[in-house]
Amino acid sequence: MDGRRRLWLAAGLAILLALGVVLAAVIAGSSRTSSGPSPSSASSRTTASSTPSATQTHAPPAAAPAPLPAPPTIPELPAAPMNILVIGSDSRANAKEQNNQTVTTGQPSDQRSDCLMLIHVPADRQKVYGISIMRDNWVDIPGYGASKINASLEVGGIPLVVRTVETLLGTHIDHTVMLDFNGFKTLTDGLGGIDVNVTLPFTATFETHHQFVAGINHLDGQAALEFVRERYAFPDGDYQRVRDQQTFLRALLVKLSGGVQNPASVLGLVQFATNYLTVDDGYDPMSVAILAYGLRTVDPKASVFFTLPTAGTGTSPDGQSIVLPDYAGIGDVAAALRDDTLPQYVAAHGY
Repeated sequence: MDGRRRLWLAAGLAILLALGVVLAAVIAGSSRTSSGPSPSSASSRTTASSTPSATQTHAPPAAAPAPLPAPPTIPELPAAPMNILVIGSDSRANAKEQNNQTVTTGQPSDQRSDCLMLIHVPADRQKVYGISIMRDNWVDIPGYGASKINASLEVGGIPLVVRTVETLLGTHIDHTVMLDFNGFKTLTDGLGGIDVNVTLPFTATFETHHQFVAGINHLDGQAALEFVRERYAFPDGDYQRVRDQQTFLRALLVKLSGGVQNPASVLGLVQFATNYLTVDDGYDPMSVAILAYGLRTVDPKASVFFTLPTAGTGTSPDGQSIVLPDYAGIGDVAAALRDDTLPQYVAAHGY
């Protein structure tokens, strides 16, 4: 696939949905209820001029109202750490169908995992950690060989993406969530857009060429897509794009931080969101709802997002522009995940 003709999906696409489901579902607001219509005054009283007749019969007593259904409940999330791999596909078609075809037939598909973020949920669920993995990292893809890490989805589907990231970080991934192009826009619009503080103004180089001015910008789905995808407008390309993705995510979490924790809202939003998700077999809508409701104690402002260490850029043997992994730095992150010492790692590196 020619990377020059591809409209890359930025590394913040899937994370919007993953944390939108994880956090937005629990704080998006309570369900509204409305009372039934009141009986009309004409049917509930006799006018002053009416006279009862000898043949008038009394109406039968009204039936007792049916009991209200019990409010929905969601089981508590077990107090154990969890790793969720969030994948943003650059598919212009249907990422789920393409993934299924690759897994079933072994044939490559026309999509790459240009978003990769590991979401670590600690056992105490006071915050979450998001670790962005730059799409051009030149790594060993198990059974395939050295390549950009985003090629793992193209050649082996989600299972190979998981194996590649587990090998790189030496950690187990519990669940996967994948989102494509259209799902990102739909879900952003479904949230009413997001207010983002743009610190580096720019004009997008594709599609509507949206202009992002300094300060607060209200972004609908299309503008948000251009914000998190843009890289050519910046001298350091993908590095600024990752920073913008993290800015967008933080803005999303701030917007969602003031709602009401309501199981009915959780279930409703999760059911809607899963129409746009590709998840692993063990991650059904109720599993997502359990995670979402379990994270109602998370403080969005305390959550931390950072990029997996890199050692600069270079050129692959076949001439591609690549990102060089910092394996010593990656080893430190892997150790923090293994030893449950991410808070100490984050503090030491100033994130």
